[in-house]
Amino acid sequence: MVIVVAEWSYARTASGPRTAVRRRRGGDEMHLVEDGTETGIARVFEDRIAGGVAPGSYVAVFDRDRIRFSHGFGESTRGGDVPDEDTLFRIASCTKSFTAAVLLILRDTGRLDLDTPVDAFVPEFAPATPGGTAVRPTVRMLLTMSGGLGTDDPWADRQESITPAEFRRLLARGVRCVTVPGTAFAYSNLGYALLGQVVERVTGGRFVDAVTSLLLEPLGLGAVFERPDREHPEDGGAVTAIGHRVRRDRAVDADDRFVEVPFSGPGVFSAIGGLFASATTLMGWVRWLDAAWTGDESGPLSSASRREMQQLHRLAPPRPSLDGLPPRLALGYGFGLFVEEDATLGPLVSHSGGYPGYSAHMRWHPASGIGVVAFENAGYAAVAKPAEQVLRLAIAEAQTSGELAEPAIRPWPETLVASMTATGLLSHWDDRVAASLFAENVTLDVPLDERRTAAEAAVAAVGGIAEVASGRATPVCDSPDHLVWFVEGERGRLRLEVRMTPVLPLRVQTFTVTVDHEAPETTDADD
Repeated sequence: MVIVVAEWSYARTASGPRTAVRRRRGGDEMHLVEDGTETGIARVFEDRIAGGVAPGSYVAVFDRDRIRFSHGFGESTRGGDVPDEDTLFRIASCTKSFTAAVLLILRDTGRLDLDTPVDAFVPEFAPATPGGTAVRPTVRMLLTMSGGLGTDDPWADRQESITPAEFRRLLARGVRCVTVPGTAFAYSNLGYALLGQVVERVTGGRFVDAVTSLLLEPLGLGAVFERPDREHPEDGGAVTAIGHRVRRDRAVDADDRFVEVPFSGPGVFSAIGGLFASATTLMGWVRWLDAAWTGDESGPLSSASRREMQQLHRLAPPRPSLDGLPPRLALGYGFGLFVEEDATLGPLVSHSGGYPGYSAHMRWHPASGIGVVAFENAGYAAVAKPAEQVLRLAIAEAQTSGELAEPAIRPWPETLVASMTATGLLSHWDDRVAASLFAENVTLDVPLDERRTAAEAAVAAVGGIAEVASGRATPVCDSPDHLVWFVEGERGRLRLEVRMTPVLPLRVQTFTVTVDHEAPETTDADD
């Protein structure tokens, strides 16, 4: 008798694709995407400049090794040059990931407990909660946008420069929560301004100095909280893209469409969105965060803590997806970052920044290490949408070219041996073999005699095990301890499943044998 189990090439399950990058070899040329993809990326941003969305923009697509595509469009200043990789833009709420990272550094060095109520650092913060529920918002709650505070973008974006004394007076007037702290998501800038004050109370210095000394300088990142004095690279300074608002009167001439927006200086609300950064700098930041998935331990924060930033800690309400794409399976907030489960790409990490005069976005795909940063010098221009399009174009090109390959998730040797032993039980059931294979729960859940009877009935339902297999089905392995495979019968096939225990010695804790009703019907074409 020949018992045929499919060849051991393992398929992923419907839980989402997993990808592993195969790096291209060659030089360090700037443009590594295919011509068609490069043209598509450029067109996305050219159309926005031509359509009057913003005076200028810059986009860069990259992976863990190199820049795949980068390009500037339009003007960094009225009548000025095209933005380049070193042009400074305000990154607005992308700053929140820097704030979160500093708090984790303080936690990891034993200087801060994330579950401490915020009023222990800022006593003026005594919010009124729905129904008077006695809950004191904690640092962790504010980090994950679940501190009970309401969404406040238009108001908060104009508060950057207020001083700590002004902030304390503002808080003393009273704060009202929209939900019971710790129970729901609401995007709160006030919450991150409070976190900036927590940093100041713990470090004894200014928030902007803590970010600079604890993060920017150790990582060699050129982000700053104040607009550089020099505006011309030939004088040794960086060009800062001038921010604009778009006039609502669409009848105005194109030359008058954009109105310059004055810069605001650093203050308490710098913790929500005060950084200036170039594409070079923001790429460096994203790469360092993403490197946590490869176990990289460089820099001032461990890979474990950086991965913690990129975990979904608080589920958020669903947001619309791009046209033609399936809805997100999940969306939520980590520590200073949005985390989503995409129906086709799997996990994505991102944050947008919208500020008077500016729009920014950073987004990356941890499975492949491909990411994008994008900037525009017009307020609330929503550059996140084209950035998401660009990332999808880059990943699709990498998939089409074969650069992204499915990783093989292989069963442990013990899982494979267990599957072969279990297959043998179908033809020659032996209680002693079964007892040595199964963990104690298996016989407690269903006695061996009942399992034997059920297995025999399943074999009979498919007309017995086939002498020669009529076809082969690929086993499914979504975890080293779990395997689903198929055994051919004369009139159908059986689906078998094992899952191993987490403790040694490894034993089977789950064993099922069922008729596979989705199997293709057998035919007698050769008779």
